[in-house]
Amino acid sequence: MSEVEDYTGRTGRNETREEQLDRNWAELLQELRVLQTGVQILAGFLLTLPFQSRFEDLDRFQVTLYLANVVVAALTTAFILLPVSVHRRLFRKRLKETLVSSADSITKIALGGIALLSAGTAALVFDVTAGRQAGLTAGGALMAVMVVLLVYVPIHLNRKADAGKLDRKL
Repeated sequence: MSEVEDYTGRTGRNETREEQLDRNWAELLQELRVLQTGVQILAGFLLTLPFQSRFEDLDRFQVTLYLANVVVAALTTAFILLPVSVHRRLFRKRLKETLVSSADSITKIALGGIALLSAGTAALVFDVTAGRQAGLTAGGALMAVMVVLLVYVPIHLNRKADAGKLDRKL
């Protein structure tokens, strides 16, 4: 084949399928680096709490919420690291498409973990500092905002882009 085929169909980039997969993999890795930083900050904050004198004053609900947040932080960290583990297993097996596809799905799960961790951490902080109702309200409100930002907005933008493509074809 003398010409490089455009495999993207959307971007107008002239790249081979391998080049597209390499670019997608690099973009996913950069996104995972950003996610990792956020999880590290929240997890670091959570891990310091038991060493504070006020930690002993937490009630059963607060301790349960704290421990749930620690578990979510650990699991989210595992999901962020999973694409690297998958890459190590699939390295040099010419399975980059499987790698990129699975890493995309795994990253979406990690985003959900970060949303849950952010809402849970806010709920804990508000509960301890302003009371149970404030904690539940803050956690619920933040979770709702996260769902809008991480689920609705991307879906809406994708539909809008698809509609724009349809308009351009007509």
